[in-house]
Amino acid sequence: MTRNLGLIVMLLLLGGCSWFSWLPWVGDSEKDAEKALLKPAPLTKYEATVNVRRLWKAGVGDGLGRKYLKLQPALLADRIYAADGYGRLEAFDRFTGKRQWRVQLPDESGGGFLSGFNFIDRADPSFVSGGVGAGAGMVFLGTTDGEVIAFSAADGEERWRTRVDSEVLAPPVTGQNLVFVQTIDGSLVALEARTGAIRWELDNQVPVLTLRGTSTPVYTDGVVYAGFADGKLLAVKADKGEPAWEHRVMLPEGRSELDRMVDVDATPLIDGPLIYVVSYQGNIQGLRRSDGALLWEQKMSSFLDLDMGYGQIYVVDQDDTVIAIDRQTAEIVWSLKDLARRRLSAPVAFSNYIAVTDDEGYLHIIAQSDGRLLGRRKLDGDGVRSRMVYADGTLYALGNSGSLQALEVVIK
Repeated sequence: MTRNLGLIVMLLLLGGCSWFSWLPWVGDSEKDAEKALLKPAPLTKYEATVNVRRLWKAGVGDGLGRKYLKLQPALLADRIYAADGYGRLEAFDRFTGKRQWRVQLPDESGGGFLSGFNFIDRADPSFVSGGVGAGAGMVFLGTTDGEVIAFSAADGEERWRTRVDSEVLAPPVTGQNLVFVQTIDGSLVALEARTGAIRWELDNQVPVLTLRGTSTPVYTDGVVYAGFADGKLLAVKADKGEPAWEHRVMLPEGRSELDRMVDVDATPLIDGPLIYVVSYQGNIQGLRRSDGALLWEQKMSSFLDLDMGYGQIYVVDQDDTVIAIDRQTAEIVWSLKDLARRRLSAPVAFSNYIAVTDDEGYLHIIAQSDGRLLGRRKLDGDGVRSRMVYADGTLYALGNSGSLQALEVVIK
């Protein structure tokens, strides 16, 4: 309850004077200034050198609703899996877009507090909040009511469902015959992949005020890495849930709870023996994966996943500036501010490009080498907030309306 009330306070504070623009003593000049500060940057002119070509398009249920859900599609073998916020899960051939199967989950939350409360729209009945995860021959969803549900990747048959402590906002991840789930109350849980039984659970304290989101765990070489709302990154032994090490990405600072928010919501980025992590109102850091030793850091604020290529790490910061950072020196190589306040998705790096989407539904193609805008295409009138996925020359994007598209970037 405290966590959700804190989110409302945060939104009010961030909204500033615009929340009180109806009062007669708030002048037009103030309203205009406030609108100018919050308005997305207009689309700028540029020299287009690539085209974005759509290969196929399909609809997935009723879309993501109005609760700011981010349900990233998942790739497994020759299929792509996508879900809407209302219990629809669908599988498609990722080369042709032909639907292979679909299932519809009933909302069995019972209208409890977790499923019924929403600071954006209480009337929106969406309940799928974590997904889509894929691995071990299964596809996974998490719900607002704290359920993790596993389906057969082959035909969509439900295999098991397990209730965890609270809402699941990130895709479940597999490794070592386990499924790793992170919950909004700071828990990291390992479930048996075959049965869904809980193997172990690790709890981490959650601050009074946090962003609405969680890091997605990353599994590699017998270790699970996860970021938490108190600014920590933990490395946990996958088999027993024992912490191998913990690292403080950012120490909360400031007098107010708003100033002290340092959530690590971005998925940790693995790079061989290194791991990169970023926090909100904090730092981006390069660490040694074996013991969490700090190698470098750069002041940075972001809650979106990172990506890398060309010897660089790509970040979308809290102001929607796209930034390239040298992986060895931590120096900023370039930054693109043309997309400010457009509520960008996490960057996806592939070939020579970076792809991001925005709240107006545009896909933007950026050069990895110097940050130039190279191409643009409108994908979804309702916007695209979920991170895209890439494989074998194809970029897959799920729009807020439920539009799933396969795209390729070609030189003009």
